[in-house]
Amino acid sequence: MRTIGFLLQKEFRQILRNRTIRGMIFIMPIIQLIVIPMAADYEVKNINLAIVDHDHSPYTQKLILKIAASGYFKLNKYSSSFKEAFTQIETDKADLILEIPQGFEKNLIRENEQKLFIAINAINGVKASMGGAYIGNIIRSFNNEIRLEFIQPQKIAEVPAVEVVPSNWFNAEMNYHVFMVPGILAILVTMVGGFLSALNIVKEKEAGTIEQINVTPIRKHHFIIGKLIPFWVLGNIIFTIGLLIAWLIYGIVPQGNLAVLYTCTSVYLLAILGFGLLISTFCDTQQQAMLIMFFFMMIFILMGGLYTTIESMPNWAQTVARFNPASYLIEIVRMVILKGSGFKDVMPHIIKLSLFAIILNGWAIYNYKKTS
Repeated sequence: MRTIGFLLQKEFRQILRNRTIRGMIFIMPIIQLIVIPMAADYEVKNINLAIVDHDHSPYTQKLILKIAASGYFKLNKYSSSFKEAFTQIETDKADLILEIPQGFEKNLIRENEQKLFIAINAINGVKASMGGAYIGNIIRSFNNEIRLEFIQPQKIAEVPAVEVVPSNWFNAEMNYHVFMVPGILAILVTMVGGFLSALNIVKEKEAGTIEQINVTPIRKHHFIIGKLIPFWVLGNIIFTIGLLIAWLIYGIVPQGNLAVLYTCTSVYLLAILGFGLLISTFCDTQQQAMLIMFFFMMIFILMGGLYTTIESMPNWAQTVARFNPASYLIEIVRMVILKGSGFKDVMPHIIKLSLFAIILNGWAIYNYKKTS
């Protein structure tokens, strides 16, 4: 224990003397948790819409006003022909084209039906699908309003209706901040812990101090533990700062027990720090460590369930996600903060993270080449 104590003193002094690391610990979490959730909005707005109205009837004006009042669309241009409107899509000035045929109102009243044509710019698949869904819902709502106009007032009460009363649990106002902030907090802990630990041993190699350490009687597991504990402490500090920012800026208060959150985060940090130290044992320069860690970090972020649910991924991607430790922390943080889950609910994830921690740290100790 005395040997580890001396190593910890050395590591903490080196870390706190480094301005870059201090900035990563105290400044980066604040900026990222304030900026990213405000920018990463799942709701698609300001969809540019070009309209080709061949009818110019009161009904078409009513439909256009209903679309404009939804708040999702920005009426870009009224065109006289589809060809003219299509140039708006070709020049990326329009995302959707709504073409209203001539005789729209007359056919709707006389024949009880009328078709509209919608052309969607599908280069941005998310924006296209959401825009098509939005305008489809607006047209269906408009269609229901038109039908009610043709029902005699005394018969409206006789028309059967199904009323749907939704109840949104755990996020009653459907605020995307409540969903995104816990996930971003988990990724933030992953990035800081992973990168700092991956650069640690390599920095000793580049500075030449690793040779001095290797000729001392320090054992390999003492060396790895000495490297692990300081970043484990700093990772928990970053997590605490993140929780405070989530409360102060977004008003997000964990519904579950903080002990569950910190236990899971502490176990996860052992795993991700062990992974970073393992990479560090394989690399000779900080550039190598950064590039390799960046490769894995992209997988951790994009296949961790932060932006896309794991269940919606292909089967092979779901299999890969099971070996992604970040996916377990993202789910745990959301479960505890939003749902108030306890140890019993997250225990399967804790067991898996513990296995990751044991395997990765054991591999890092085994792979560290020490000469005496």
